[in-house]
Amino acid sequence: MKILVINCGSSSIKYQLFDMEDESVLASGLVEKIGSDSAIIKHQVPDKDEKVVTGEILDHRAGLNRVLALLMSKEDGVIQSAEEVKAVGHRVVHGGEYFSGSVIITSEVRQAIRKTIDLAPLHNPPNLLGIDAAQNQLPHAVHVAVFDTAFHQTMPEYAYMYPLPRVLYYKHKIRRYGFHGTSHKYVSLRAADFLQRPLEELKIVSCHIGNGASITAIQNGKSVDTSMGMTPLEGLMMGTRCGDIDPAIVPYVIAKEELTLAEVKSMMNKHSGLLGVSGLSGDMREVTEAMFNGDTAAKLAIDMYVYRLKKMIGAYIAAMNGIDVLVFTAGVGENASLIRQRVCEGLTFFGIELDKEKNAERSKEERRISREDSKVEVLVIPTNEELMIARETKALVESF
Repeated sequence: MKILVINCGSSSIKYQLFDMEDESVLASGLVEKIGSDSAIIKHQVPDKDEKVVTGEILDHRAGLNRVLALLMSKEDGVIQSAEEVKAVGHRVVHGGEYFSGSVIITSEVRQAIRKTIDLAPLHNPPNLLGIDAAQNQLPHAVHVAVFDTAFHQTMPEYAYMYPLPRVLYYKHKIRRYGFHGTSHKYVSLRAADFLQRPLEELKIVSCHIGNGASITAIQNGKSVDTSMGMTPLEGLMMGTRCGDIDPAIVPYVIAKEELTLAEVKSMMNKHSGLLGVSGLSGDMREVTEAMFNGDTAAKLAIDMYVYRLKKMIGAYIAAMNGIDVLVFTAGVGENASLIRQRVCEGLTFFGIELDKEKNAERSKEERRISREDSKVEVLVIPTNEELMIARETKALVESF
């Protein structure tokens, strides 16, 4: 079975075509600058040079049409006909309280996704555009929505509710939803498989640390708490997002700096975090290099970043009354050995003992980086959200 996974942004389409017989990637790519006459398609087939195509692509339907043409082309194609694509897995950022799992897309599902637009105004509209385009271009295929928020729908009420007047929840569904759910689910399954232990018996703290970052407490295979909230701004200090701050700072800064609410939202989302504190970059590699070169602001940014990570991990260990596995994933989690080392050095009280040599190894593989005598398994597991989407799509198609 061949499954196309697509992730649509406001002016982009990311895609991967899987052969689910062996879960291999037949082709992948990115369409950028949709809506212009200078759009770019980067198309990659394994063992071939990347193909770059530029030209006019005015909407997502035209973009997907160009993608399908590449997938079927004589020079760079991997399928003979669009009919070979049996299903399409769509990443949808926000499912609100409507969805606790992936679903086959129907008119009722589309309507529910529209109702959550206020919760994800930057993401759900382009996700719907992608669904429209794909259903138009691939009407024979089964289309499946896989939600970033669905995995966290198992959180108990006391974990997802905010201490605000409850009427705000009833009227506007203001509560914590969490994100990166597909990644957290994937790495928790891989952790259990790697350790050859039942997922239902494990207490896992999963750290998805990239430019955006979140931590999830996973107990018996279910998300019981997660650091992102109603929006992806809550929680950890990130590349450009501030994470948790005193909410009274917002009106205070508006008054003192004579800023609009939109300007403060932009400041907290795009100009804070590592970038805001270091004054240099939101890229962990650049900030780390600056720290080693003696930049004191960069050092402070790293110190704050690590400290907040340790605090959140400790909080989730308390929430589950223990921990069996600590997982690092995503760009920073998989590649920044210094961050992993400094975080784990502050968690030895919980029985976490890092093997510094294993931690320092450069590898793209799943691996254990804890010492033999560590009471807690510490793992690095590369995430694969696209494969998780493909797997969930396949499971629904086979049960359809």
